[in-house]
Amino acid sequence: MSELEIPITDVENFIYCLEVVPDADVIETTEVVKILEDIALNQNITSIYKACDTMEDLEESISNLLYDDHNFKDYEIIYLVLPGDANNILINNYYYSIGEIAELFEGKLDNKVIHFSNKKLLDLTDEESQYFLDVTGARAVSGYGYSTNSMSSAFTIDRVFFSLFYEDDDLIEVVKRMYDKHSKLCNALGFRLYY
Repeated sequence: MSELEIPITDVENFIYCLEVVPDADVIETTEVVKILEDIALNQNITSIYKACDTMEDLEESISNLLYDDHNFKDYEIIYLVLPGDANNILINNYYYSIGEIAELFEGKLDNKVIHFSNKKLLDLTDEESQYFLDVTGARAVSGYGYSTNSMSSAFTIDRVFFSLFYEDDDLIEVVKRMYDKHSKLCNALGFRLYY
């Protein structure tokens, strides 16, 4: 990872991460948790992590964040580590479309950036992305067009995206800087942002 230049933010920032796991009742330190701990130590970005194994669990986690966490306004990035394929997520052997996800979180993600890891492809049409943004109230949705088991975005480019975003929340500038400094990785994973 030494070749990956990751900016360090100078103020504390926050990410809310939801990861789909086979069984949320089993306490397990996943690779994502280890990465989030490293990001907190080395990039000054704190995270709240929640493992989910059902759609109800995912919905409850967002609701708890919205209504029970008084620091919700501090979480600008919702980081979703969910399996699936093009514009569908897979939870507990059921597929849910990006439209269903939008409706589930209707009006709940006001001004948040929703970022999907590359465990799931994100390849939205203009109409699909606009629908998601309009329904959820999100500021932007980002992710990757290519999924690969050999390279996790969590280990690599997600870290860069989070740091650059908290350094300069102009999303166009963030994407430009990502491609300027890490074009090989961005192209290999097909990084994309809809806003």
